[in-house]
Amino acid sequence: MATPSQVHELGSDQSSTQPSDLTQTDGDRGSTIPIHEYPSDLEPGTDSSDVGSSDSDSALGSAALSSTMSLRTSIYNYIEENGRTYHAYNSGKYMLPNDEREQDRLDLQHHSFKIMLDGALHLAPLRNPERVLDLATGTGIWAIEFAQEYPHAHVIGTDLSPIQPEYLPPNCKFQVDDAEEDWSFGSPFDYIHARAIVTCFRDNRAMAQKIFDNLEPGGYFELQDPCLPAVSDDGSMDGTALGEWNRLLVEAMARIGRDLTASQKWGQHLREVGFEDVTEHRIYCPVNSWPKGQKNKLLGALSLQNLDEGIESMSKAAFARILGWSGERIEGFLADVRKDLKNRKIHAYGVMYFVYGRKPATPQVPR
Repeated sequence: MATPSQVHELGSDQSSTQPSDLTQTDGDRGSTIPIHEYPSDLEPGTDSSDVGSSDSDSALGSAALSSTMSLRTSIYNYIEENGRTYHAYNSGKYMLPNDEREQDRLDLQHHSFKIMLDGALHLAPLRNPERVLDLATGTGIWAIEFAQEYPHAHVIGTDLSPIQPEYLPPNCKFQVDDAEEDWSFGSPFDYIHARAIVTCFRDNRAMAQKIFDNLEPGGYFELQDPCLPAVSDDGSMDGTALGEWNRLLVEAMARIGRDLTASQKWGQHLREVGFEDVTEHRIYCPVNSWPKGQKNKLLGALSLQNLDEGIESMSKAAFARILGWSGERIEGFLADVRKDLKNRKIHAYGVMYFVYGRKPATPQVPR
């Protein structure tokens, strides 16, 4: 009989555990799939502390150089829109910008993820992975740190934008690629990682299948992803600009096939395509430093800084291209949203999903 999962309290400075019935049954195998819950009972804080050669060779060389330069131009010729820049490769697929402001935000977001995991880069129980893939790598900061932590691993990071640094660990490299297109890496991976991809893909189950097909037997996939919209248990977000922003963003992205609630469905997708030992963790992250507990306050302060910049990153293209809003209307609305983000009387939080599963070490026999 399966034992219940443990609930780790984040509502106070002291960690505690208690039994929970939060389990899911995998209908195919009859096993119990644990969901480790980091609970939502965040309590508002009462204190005021915040954390805060030959002619022919020459001709061939010139042609190759011209082709290479043309490719580089197509990749680096970023799209400018409403004061932000966006990826040029397969332009329009991803709604968030790639400029320096966004890169700084992504690096801050990386720090928040690590705090949630007490400094860890991953939850999957890895054993000396040799080939590692980081999907939608962004600035590449996760891939670089992973390569440093696992110096014998060969780490590849892919993204639509070539915004990663030039000076890298010798076992890390990046390439411009669209993960929704055919993969041509040659050899399978021991570990595939993806983070903050909720706005990236139209068909997450198809992506789960592609990931499964490109893993070595016994290899792991891990997802770390937010789920929108943000919520407030006490109704304090109702009728606010922050609540309306959440609603509009979910609506806009749904129109182009991006389900912002998709993170909560990844565990199911992994089991459906054949992963075993699928484990799900949920961590509740406040949007500012309203709750009790120093870790919650730190996460809230980082979340506020992330969202203060991020609401523009997430909104400008989506609201302009999909909802038809003018730049002026977007700016005015976001000013009200930012006021709500800083309001500690609004007890809003986001749910972060951490999901991993293992590809069976031996081929499964069809029943």
